[in-house]
Amino acid sequence: MYRRTILWRAAIALMALLITTSGSAQTDNRFEVSRQLDIFNALVKELELFYVDTVNMEQTVRRGIDAMLEGLDPYTEYIPEQEIDALRMLTTGEYAGVGAYIMRRPEGVIITELFENMPAATGGLRAGDVFLQIDNTDVRNESSERVSEMLKGVPNSKLKVQVQRPGAKKPLTVELTRKQVVVNQVVYYGLRSNNVGYIYLRGFTDRSAAEVKAALEDLKRNHNISALILDLRNNGGGILESATQIVNMFVPKGREVVSTKGKTPQWDRIYRTSIEPIDTVMPLAVIINGQSASSAEIVAGALQDLDRAVLVGQRSFGKGLVQAPRELPYNGNLKVTMSKYYIPSGRCIQQIDYSHRNPDGSARHIPDSLTTLFHTVNGRPVRDGGGITPDFTVDEPRPSALIYYLMQEPDILFDFVTNYVLKHPTIAPAETFAVTDADLADLKAYAAEKNFSYNRQSSKMLASLKEMARFEGYLADADTAAIQELEAHLTPNLDKDFARFGTEIKQLLSAEIVKRYYYERGELIQNLQNDPVLAKAVEVLSAPQLVAATLRPQ
Repeated sequence: MYRRTILWRAAIALMALLITTSGSAQTDNRFEVSRQLDIFNALVKELELFYVDTVNMEQTVRRGIDAMLEGLDPYTEYIPEQEIDALRMLTTGEYAGVGAYIMRRPEGVIITELFENMPAATGGLRAGDVFLQIDNTDVRNESSERVSEMLKGVPNSKLKVQVQRPGAKKPLTVELTRKQVVVNQVVYYGLRSNNVGYIYLRGFTDRSAAEVKAALEDLKRNHNISALILDLRNNGGGILESATQIVNMFVPKGREVVSTKGKTPQWDRIYRTSIEPIDTVMPLAVIINGQSASSAEIVAGALQDLDRAVLVGQRSFGKGLVQAPRELPYNGNLKVTMSKYYIPSGRCIQQIDYSHRNPDGSARHIPDSLTTLFHTVNGRPVRDGGGITPDFTVDEPRPSALIYYLMQEPDILFDFVTNYVLKHPTIAPAETFAVTDADLADLKAYAAEKNFSYNRQSSKMLASLKEMARFEGYLADADTAAIQELEAHLTPNLDKDFARFGTEIKQLLSAEIVKRYYYERGELIQNLQNDPVLAKAVEVLSAPQLVAATLRPQ
């Protein structure tokens, strides 16, 4: 009964916080808050007392909380005590463990990726290894969440891991020492052609600015770069202060980078550059795409508004909502959207309107006709309401259905690469490695052996079309022939499609293989070899007159 009381109080306290935060201080709203809490409290008690089956109250209340928050926006969420470590990982990029990504498959929990120089990698584990025991506890039937908990622990504590390696006759047992696992946010930096420096930043934690600074200073001091590319593609954002600090490296002290405005004025803030910059004149390009969001958009948008950088790639995601953590009873946490952010021109780049929804409940996109025109420092026109639009748009090739399903099918590409690694102790460096035609043929044969299928959605839609046409009486004999011809076109042909998309498949396979030997850094280096967006950024920065003309006052 004590535990039920705790759950009721926690739920009531959370609901009070949510409603109070979203409501005003008016008297009638206070009454409505009290009324709704009374209803909620009575409802939970009645379920516990009279529902025909035993109610797991923790799960039931959690479902209610999640549904309530989901109706607001995708970013406001309740984080109970047992999930706080994951939140801390997002903000710091650190946790104590062995440094491996894992997942559950039919044969058990397997390692899918290792972190370079972390205990799992240095201890000899590999992607594809299946966990059998951890500290003499059988984990063959455990969930990936449970195995993850067992792998984590106090830094410098030891654990014994037994795994079954594909192709090995006997299990492998290794002893590992847990350590503070640090996920580097600057995955790779280096020199491109024409003395152009390159930095890839994966996210914004409290380490990001320091890592970017170290990379930038090394490129300037030891590589004599004449220009710089900051790659923010697929960067989902993170800590706002890190974004401000990175912008500060390229613009003078005292410049406004971003401001936040919410319902409560006392929470509004203006973030400015606070120290002297590293370089305010070196030509700078920022690469973005549709998955560049939040703090990544602050950096890209602020540097565009201040006419400090040219932007290359595709329009960014458009997340202009700011979340802040709020402590809750029983060590829980509420990550709540409290404001919107505005970059120096005054524009908010929020792409989706979560406050007004379509009849089906989906969020509305802001139509171009409702956007507002703003101007950069030099008077260049920019618009709000739709993410950040680059100065040079370069479309990335859309992957074929064959590539999509190869990436989604865990027992095809992943297992093929696992077998490849068993046969090849070493490979060429990431910069020069390339799979051969024979490797491509081996993958095709392996896929055929595993009955690999794709184009599933088009087949399902065609089946539905045939059923509806038959129901409505439109499927006459003549039409049947046309349907059969369409079916022939939509039926996957592995030989034909491997020949048609051979270059694309080779690039994917090369990156997956390189990742096993050289980790995420190597995978990125491999993918950069044939990157049209990066090539465009280098081309732009290699033409100083083009950069100057792009940023010239209007």
